[in-house]
Amino acid sequence: MYPRPDLARSGTFEPEDGLGGRGAGEVKSSAATFSGAKRWGLFASWILLFSLLFAHPLGLLARMSFSQDERSYLLFIPFISSWVFFHERHKILSDLSYDKILGRTLLLLAVCLAVVSRLAAKALSPDLQLSGYILALVLFWISGFALIFGKTACKTARFSLLFLFLSVPLPQFLLDHVIYFLQVGSAWITGALFNLSGVHALHDGLIFHLATVDIEIAKECSGIRSSLAVLIVTLLAVHFFLRSFWKKIVFLAGGVFMMIFKNGIRICSLTLLSIYVDPGFLHGRLHHQGGIVFFIAGLLLLVPLLRLLQYSEHLVETRDAARVCHLR
Repeated sequence: MYPRPDLARSGTFEPEDGLGGRGAGEVKSSAATFSGAKRWGLFASWILLFSLLFAHPLGLLARMSFSQDERSYLLFIPFISSWVFFHERHKILSDLSYDKILGRTLLLLAVCLAVVSRLAAKALSPDLQLSGYILALVLFWISGFALIFGKTACKTARFSLLFLFLSVPLPQFLLDHVIYFLQVGSAWITGALFNLSGVHALHDGLIFHLATVDIEIAKECSGIRSSLAVLIVTLLAVHFFLRSFWKKIVFLAGGVFMMIFKNGIRICSLTLLSIYVDPGFLHGRLHHQGGIVFFIAGLLLLVPLLRLLQYSEHLVETRDAARVCHLR
């Protein structure tokens, strides 16, 4: 049998029954694409459905985020999580399945949490009830992802999924403990910086008595907003730039320390400026709106630690590779 002239000119042979060669590949690709599109449609519908069911708690969360500085980050969390997911979408969606066990377990937990938050409304404070509702909503979202995309995709996307829990507002009593921790830590750092700079100050809890001025590290001076921003950036840096578990822990510990250290620098700097330059620094724009300056300073101080940990990982990988080559 001789090849057809038109095929001979092109130098290719294509089956006419559409069951083999490139034709089969096209059918399989179309089916996979349809399957992926169907999953995305189901997941988008799932997200929309439960977001509508929890529209009132989401509205309360939005008002809380806009009205309270210490909770201003809450609305950004789902968008950051979505961005990380989109950035890693090819790796996350490379192995799709359906995980009924994990999905149904999370779904049952979400239902129980939502029911308890509803029935115990009179016994719970409004902020605690809102936390319960938003936690239930996050569990509904994650359960849908597990049901639709499967266990392997959940494992690969665990950072994006777990990051969503940061959108759950802390109840006020827990937030007060966090703020107090930042106040105490900032007071300790401030006292140490005063000693290093040769400034004589009497330290009395959260109050410093200096020669010309007394300062108190109040809740508003805890630096909670910029501290939470530092924590979020630290988590993202850990996810994208480090692989070793223990090095991630070290960098996270450095981030927590920097939350306190940069606020101590801020308090000490403003105090010294008010003593030696202008008393107005304690009430000026740098005091009330200068958090971004010390936030950036804190991030810059974390860069050397990150580079050191990355270099350490590189040395370990190089050593392991050399050892493998030597064994061969």
